[in-house]
Amino acid sequence: MADIKFEIKESIGSLSESSKGWKKELNLISWNDKEAKYDLRDWDSEHKKMGKGVTLSAEELKELKELLNGMDI
Repeated sequence: MADIKFEIKESIGSLSESSKGWKKELNLISWNDKEAKYDLRDWDSEHKKMGKGVTLSAEELKELKELLNGMDI
């Protein structure tokens, strides 16, 4: 399997931290030198290892924000 190249362009924030020290973070990331997208996933403290996550375009993030704003939580 080929290496995945990524560059964190902007760290937006952390949602939580696991008992093993990994943080669930929202970042703006460029994957394999492509246009940066918003990304939500678990990261180790050095940003060398990552868990599964979800990547969203700016439009998808706006739609998600609208959905969340409409929820009664």
